Amino acid sequence: MKSIIDLDHPCKVHFTGIGGISMSGFAELLLKKGFDVSGSDRAPTAITGKLEDLGAVITYGPHKADSVGDDVKLLVYTAAVSSDNPELVRAKQLNIPCIERGKLAGEVMLHYRNNYSVAGTHGKTTSTAMLSTVFIDAGFDPTVSVGGVFREIGGNFRIGGPDNFVIESCEYTDSFLNFHPTRAIITNIEAEHLDYFGTEERMRESFARFAGLLPADGLLAINSGIPGHKELFADVKCPIVTYSEKDENADFAARDISFDEYGCASFTVLHRGSALGKVTLAVPGVHNVANALGVAAMAFSEGIPFDVIAAGLERYHGIGRRFEKKGEVGGVTVIDDYAHHPTEIGATLEAAARYPHKTLWTVFQPHTYSRTAEFKNEIAEKLSLSDKIVLTDIYAAREVNTYGISSRDIADIIKTRFGKEVYCFDDFGEVVDFLLTNCCPGDLLITMGAGDVVKIGETLLGE
Repeated sequence: MKSIIDLDHPCKVHFTGIGGISMSGFAELLLKKGFDVSGSDRAPTAITGKLEDLGAVITYGPHKADSVGDDVKLLVYTAAVSSDNPELVRAKQLNIPCIERGKLAGEVMLHYRNNYSVAGTHGKTTSTAMLSTVFIDAGFDPTVSVGGVFREIGGNFRIGGPDNFVIESCEYTDSFLNFHPTRAIITNIEAEHLDYFGTEERMRESFARFAGLLPADGLLAINSGIPGHKELFADVKCPIVTYSEKDENADFAARDISFDEYGCASFTVLHRGSALGKVTLAVPGVHNVANALGVAAMAFSEGIPFDVIAAGLERYHGIGRRFEKKGEVGGVTVIDDYAHHPTEIGATLEAAARYPHKTLWTVFQPHTYSRTAEFKNEIAEKLSLSDKIVLTDIYAAREVNTYGISSRDIADIIKTRFGKEVYCFDDFGEVVDFLLTNCCPGDLLITMGAGDVVKIGETLLGE
């Protein structure tokens, strides 16, 4: 298949929204391949600063048509960009080809022999980073695209050799259907992004189509806890291996799970009932046992010795915004986490319950009106695993509030159904002042959400 972009023949590419965690990675790849890269974003960040150091020319503030020069040969945009965006309109006026970020990712994948796509409603960022660590240790020299800042690779993108590409693969707007995977991990499938998919069944169909992209000589590793997985993936052409932290009948399973004083698990990995050896993780939570098993299933199937797999998993120390310890202030430990779906919230707070603390505080910023309206009861239930809860306004992202929903709706459910202390604030400054007054030495504070709630913890540490 002919690619729309040739990595061996650089040209000028413009990125609308260049500072996004995935967009910036591909911009970095093109810069290091000798491309002339321009872009735009709302405001400077550490990520855009790195790109500018590499030679990108970036304009900040509202998107403007004149940011797109007539020397641009390709414009890349995100799914969040509307059709009337001035840069997109300008590019079309100049007959410049325009492709969505997922399409560019697929185009880049055509240049690699083995493409390892990690998909799933939850856990795909961590699993991608874990798999990358194991592959680096095994000498696979992978190119890596991951949706978070990963210290192991110095950011969110690693340029490796020409053979192996490991990529986090997002289902939103069917983005991963633009990909060309030869191997894949699917961590789980739950109702999510219903603002796009409409129904859970429609979303499941998208995952089935994604798995259908795999060639006959490929491999699919799936969590056996996915409801109806045998029927869902019945038409997949390649072999399928299963994994589970709960089901010992899976091809790769865990036995004798135990936790240390920080909630990090140790367990024996079983392959079709036979023990391969023990793994000790440096990241907390039973959900990371599942992530590690999916990685072990893929790596072992690729011929990597188990001792190398175990060492890589033990060496993995996490990725930005996934139970990331930000520091301590006044004897209070501050953790930041990206969780925004009820399942993710529950997994994070169950891990936190095993972490040393007196009182567990959660500052939660709901993400998008549609998700909050759809899951308000489930969000309230999971947040109630915390001792005390602070809610900020909903982070709108791409939406307007046509749902009549607010954070106070969640607070009311928490109060009336679960009887927990819960507080609502409209302003981050108010949250900071409240926490400075009410948190005590020995407490554990988690800032949680997919928006900018991380700023609260960082402000506290600055105080």
